[in-house]
Amino acid sequence: MNPYPCSLRMALAILILGSVACSDAPSTDAIAESDPATQTPAPATVPDQTTASSADAEQPTKSRQLEWDALIPDDYQPEKLLAEMQLDDLADDDPRAAEYAARLKTLWDDAPVRSDLDGSLIRLPGFVVPVETSNGETTGFLLVPYYGACIHVPPPPANQTVYVLTEAGTGFRPELFEVVWVTGTMSVARIENDVAEAGYTLYASSIEPYE
Repeated sequence: MNPYPCSLRMALAILILGSVACSDAPSTDAIAESDPATQTPAPATVPDQTTASSADAEQPTKSRQLEWDALIPDDYQPEKLLAEMQLDDLADDDPRAAEYAARLKTLWDDAPVRSDLDGSLIRLPGFVVPVETSNGETTGFLLVPYYGACIHVPPPPANQTVYVLTEAGTGFRPELFEVVWVTGTMSVARIENDVAEAGYTLYASSIEPYE
């Protein structure tokens, strides 16, 4: 079982799409490393988390622990569009299926983010999908809210997919879908690769096992 529930709105949308979210799924042994040539370049280095005024140094900024729902703008309601499509009445061989699938992909990729989170120091739990490695270490990965995302089932919307960058030399070598807490500075910079589109980039200062 997942250690924490998915976003209620996300679970609804994924279920309508015919995916199985918030449930156990068979584990997989490995994930193919993505081709860097197909990815939107990410910043080369992680911003220095220690740069602050002397006053800030005396009063360290505390990270804000977030749930996945907090990454969704209040006025973003994809379930309304999904209801308009009447997907429940759509047969498997319906000729409209391809059209609806394309519309849903656009809806997912264009999902808006919360600009007010830009620059925030946050702490977020999630499942790891490695996408970049260096000398055997994972230096870039997707953090997603449910098991199987991007591999066994379709990727979440962009505003439910976080691209995490780590410093080289950390020795981070996670298993696929390992559950972790990530603390770091959030950016609304979008990252697109051949696995999924992430609406947020998180510059990790700390990665811990989920307990």
